[in-house]
Amino acid sequence: MAWTWRFERSDGTEVQPATQPEEFTTQGDAESWLGETWKDLLDEGVEQVHLFEDETKIYGPMSLREAEAAE
Repeated sequence: MAWTWRFERSDGTEVQPATQPEEFTTQGDAESWLGETWKDLLDEGVEQVHLFEDETKIYGPMSLREAEAAE
């Protein structure tokens, strides 16, 4: 099993940030990585993300702007 992120602008257009993660072996590892890097991703133009387990979408879109507002 591989856990991966899809990165998008607010209009749903896919974007490839400079901060590219590897594939994760657990959902917790993927979410921890996002928790540590979401500010950098916003700076790189990522507005929202989707989490996938292999080809299955687990959730998303999840706005990174909402995380910023909650801080």
